[in-house]
Amino acid sequence: MKVKYAGWKTGVAVVALAAGLAHLLPYRGPAAQPGAQAQNIGQRAVFGRVTAGNDDPVRGATVFLRNLKTKSIRSFNTDEKGHFRFTQVNMAEDQELWAEKDGKKSAVKTVSAWDTRKEFDCDLKLK
Repeated sequence: MKVKYAGWKTGVAVVALAAGLAHLLPYRGPAAQPGAQAQNIGQRAVFGRVTAGNDDPVRGATVFLRNLKTKSIRSFNTDEKGHFRFTQVNMAEDQELWAEKDGKKSAVKTVSAWDTRKEFDCDLKLK
């Protein structure tokens, strides 16, 4: 098997990366970091309030958060002021959020992986 030599600059870059000396290489901008622009790494909090048609808070409503990639569902029961909160929500995956109580359901909201907010505030209204 014949190996083609890529050039001395590539060899220096590979050695520098392997030795943990990447900070010594010239900066080539975000284009030199494949995938870094589209990644939304980390976790966020998703919170808000559930209200009825008359904007009164709904106590004891169940709020669902479904991960669209894994299909896992988390739930939270609202407090006396209608508040809910989910923590440690993966920012790199899309989520769906909705509330239900006594046969009434809110519209489904999407928490997009493209949204870079660490705190996602969303109110849900039961219909």
